This record gives sequence, C-alpha cells and structure tokens, in this order.
Amino acid sequence: MMKGMYGFVVGASHSSSGKSTVVLGLLAALKRRQYKVQPFKAGPDFIDPGLHRAVTGTVSYNLDRWMCGDAYVKGLFQNKASRADVTLVEGVMGLFDGANASTAEIAKLLGLPVVLVMDVKTMAETAAAVIRGMLSYDRKLKIAGVILNRVGSQRHLRMVKDAIQKHCKLPVFGYLPVDEKIGIPERHLGLYTAEEGILDEALLKRLVDLVETFIDIESILNRCFIEISSEETGSTFISSSTNRPAAKLAIAKDRAFCFYYEDNIEMLKAAGIECLFFSPLQDRKLPEGIDGLYLGGGYPELYAGQLSANEQMRRSIKEFVDNGGVVYAECGGFMYLMEGIFDSEGNFYPMVGVYPMKARMRTHRFSLGYREIILKENTLLGNKEDILRGHEFHYSEIAEISSSVSDVYIPEGGFIIKNCLGSYIHIHFGSNGNIIKTLTAKLKREEKHR
Repeated sequence: MMKGMYGFVVGASHSSSGKSTVVLGLLAALKRRQYKVQPFKAGPDFIDPGLHRAVTGTVSYNLDRWMCGDAYVKGLFQNKASRADVTLVEGVMGLFDGANASTAEIAKLLGLPVVLVMDVKTMAETAAAVIRGMLSYDRKLKIAGVILNRVGSQRHLRMVKDAIQKHCKLPVFGYLPVDEKIGIPERHLGLYTAEEGILDEALLKRLVDLVETFIDIESILNRCFIEISSEETGSTFISSSTNRPAAKLAIAKDRAFCFYYEDNIEMLKAAGIECLFFSPLQDRKLPEGIDGLYLGGGYPELYAGQLSANEQMRRSIKEFVDNGGVVYAECGGFMYLMEGIFDSEGNFYPMVGVYPMKARMRTHRFSLGYREIILKENTLLGNKEDILRGHEFHYSEIAEISSSVSDVYIPEGGFIIKNCLGSYIHIHFGSNGNIIKTLTAKLKREEKHR
C-alpha cells in the first residue's frame, strides 16, 4: 500500500553555503506547525544528525550508498519515512560531489526532489547561470526550487530571483537575509555538536522566525509531495527481538563521545543486545554486569583533562579489558584507550592505557575519507577476509606505537589486544551483514561465561 507524504532533499552548489542552517530552520518550522518530521543526512557525517535530533526530538539517520549499498539505504529510508508526515534529507557537500555517493544520487535513488540552497552573498544574476548548469548536468534529477541564502537587500533579491525565474523556470521559495546571529560556529571537525548545547533557545527562535517570515514552506511542500510504501520493509535492523536481552553492552555517550551511526545501535538492540549508556566524563565506573563495551568517536582531545582526571573510570575500563571483556573502540574511543593524548601544545594527558601507543593532536587534518578494509583474521566485527566499510576523519596521529600490537586490517589500522579491537575508522555495521552476527555472538558467548 502506498502512502502520500511530503519529502525532499536539501542540496547546495558547494559546502559552507548555509545548507545546515536552512535545514535546521526548516525542521524547526515544520515542527512548530506540528508536522511529524523524519530527518536524514546524506553521507557519513555525525554532527548534522545530532543537530537534527536536537531540533525535532527525532533520531536522524545517515544515508550512505558507498558504505552500505542501495538496498540498505532504501530500506532504512523506507522504514523510517513511512512513519512521518514530512521527510527531509540534508545533503552533503555540493549537489554532485562524491560520484555515486553524492546528494544528487541519493535523491534519485529515493525518488526525492531537491530544494537547492544558493549562497548569493557575492553574486547576483550569475546565480541563475550556476543553477542552469546544474539543471543540465543531470536531467534525471528533479530540482523543485531554490532557497537563496545571505541576501543583502530587496534590490539584490529582485536581481537574483528575476534571473532564476527567467533563465531556469524554477520557483524561488524564499530567502534568508545576511544575519551573522544565525550562523552555527565551526571548529576543526566541523560544527559544534548538539551535546554541547550550541542550539540555544534564542538562536533557534531567531532562525525559525526568519524561516517563517522569508521562506514559503507551503510552496515547498506542494512541490514535494511523494508516495512511498506504507509498509515497514527493508534493512537488517528492522526486525527486533522480543526475547529477554541475551547480553549487555555499555556505550559511551556524552560530550566527549557522541559520534555513532544510530542504526548501528538499533541493529544491536534488534539482535537482542541491551544497550546501557554511560559517561566516561561523569561516571566513576562502568555499568554493572556488562558483557561488552562500545567506545565511539567524538572529541576526547577537548576534554582530555577531565577524562584523565577521572582515574576511577580509567581503571574500571582497563580492568574490564584485562579480564577479557569484549571492547570495540573507534576514533576518539580508540584514542581514549591509548596510554595518553598529547594536545597541540605538547601537554600530555594519561588515558586508559590499553594500547601501548600515544595520540598526538596536529594543527591540520591528518586523515579524511572513506575506508574499505579486509580482515586478516577473525575479529569482533567479522571473519577472516570479510570486507568492511567506514569513514575516517581526525586531526590526531599515533605518535608512538609498539610493534607488539597485532594489526588485523588490510591495508592497516585495526589493533587487537585480548578481546579489544580499536581503530580510527568508523565502521558502519550496515556495510556487511556479518558484523552484527559476529559481534552479538561474541557478546552472547561472554554473557554465558560471566
């Protein structure tokens, strides 16, 4: 059975165009109008989904063709969108950037029109030439209309709008004026996270008031009516277990550790794993009776002093690893398990000390991009020769490493000590069906031996 609803992708000509600001304003305005909104993020980014959730109160999911494949992405979208009145997908980078994983390809895969955000602060009629080029670049892509960002005056608006309507035959849904008070601050890994409270009430009210005043939301919805199946079908995470949880997994979640693919956690729950959240910053020890530990990424370098000072938690985790506990750590969580972190000024902060290596913060990005790895041997995340995919983005490097640590990734970068696997790569569990099977089986085996 098909369900009628509103759905669209918000794309842009380039990064830093104000796409995220427009998306947050639209989400807040739709919520104010009491629509049930389901947000998504194209690509591997963690920060934007967190901001979506802060605005809507609804979990936002990553849609990534490269990491997870078309069937998984369509299944995830189908499953979550079928419960909403409006679904909004925030794009990644420029509209066509990223080849098969681009915003445009996601839109076509899901059958969604695109609402294009154009930053026109430093242009006028040229905006129409750029949009016309985008229209002809891929004629299979449906661009529903345009939102102009950083408009300087009513004269500026008329010049840009008239040119777009004349040369592109597209509606201009509205605009946002130049307003430095609605900009979201950035730092080395991107925007500030939702966990840090960056979306305060005053900023969000100002943003949504501007959207309500200058953007015609009803026109957007009227141009973006779609039909999808109302049946919840799709990916591996959908069918959940109704049995008693077979094992308990502690997951670090606070300002220092907040980068997780939400469907990774949902897949674990569906497999019968009870997920218990804790804070390495605030709590003094791990939750009682756990069989495994999941340390995601985030910003441990920003909270290095506080993490280091929490010696009770560091000892609790070290003892858990030493006693054979199952641990998976990625990026920031992996750094936390090292002997310590050198900040960019050379100050050293002791950490958990599982891995005989140290992390050093650099002033420039050290690594960025998609990663495909092959397992050299059986691990927590799969069996020998399994292929896993994920994403890597960090400013730190391994400053000192012992040759005694076993590396189980090809090309490199997955380190095993006892039942602990750590890496800089954020692996998406949807990239290989064996990940959940292997990890949950390992957790359940450990539960039997508690």
